Amino acid sequence: MYTMRTLTKELQEKITPQEALDILKRGNQRFVNNLKENRNLLQQANDTRAGQWPFAVILSCIDSRTSAELIFDQGLGDIFSIRIAGNIINTDILGSMEFACKLSGAKLIVVLGHDNCGAIKGACDHVEMGNLTELLAKLQPAVYEEKTVTKAEERNSSNDKFVENVTLLNMKRSVKSIVSRSYILEQMVEKGEIDIIGAIHNLESGVVQFYEDAYVANKKDVTASLSEKKDLAAKAKA
Repeated sequence: MYTMRTLTKELQEKITPQEALDILKRGNQRFVNNLKENRNLLQQANDTRAGQWPFAVILSCIDSRTSAELIFDQGLGDIFSIRIAGNIINTDILGSMEFACKLSGAKLIVVLGHDNCGAIKGACDHVEMGNLTELLAKLQPAVYEEKTVTKAEERNSSNDKFVENVTLLNMKRSVKSIVSRSYILEQMVEKGEIDIIGAIHNLESGVVQFYEDAYVANKKDVTASLSEKKDLAAKAKA
């Protein structure tokens, strides 16, 4: 039986951003089909003890059902996994992404939301509790951006469609925030060194859907993303 190789610097350098995305898509397909690559995790731990060369960065929620290594069938040293409730963006996370891509050579950033997210539901219900209040406030822009549900009594977590819409909007806002708030990552995209894409994980089926309209892969995409971010900011002030 073939055993998956541990990523080395040489192997990482050969991976393009598009190939990195394809690797994740194939891994998720294996997960959905209850298959997995054969790996010697102890050997991978030994191989990576002196250094790591992951090919991608996954920003996902802390939800216990959304482990990126599992749903993309990846091993030790394959991906950087950043987890925070609601897959929000802040300066610490941006710094982590800059480290992962600029210094460690990762080729792809994925912002991974998921359905039935407790943080999103809390934001939809305007929950306030301790330090959670500040975190949920970062999700509120997506709540206010959702315009399809107009009845006030339906704009809460009991409305599955409303929660779904806010989840998608929040993921897309996070993608735009990465580009607008990190000059380093913006420049890497423009140079073709990395891509950024948003996705949603369905908890029941296990399927991860990647969104082409949340895919930043070149200078044109960067310009469009920055323009949309400015438009959203203007609307929020109106």
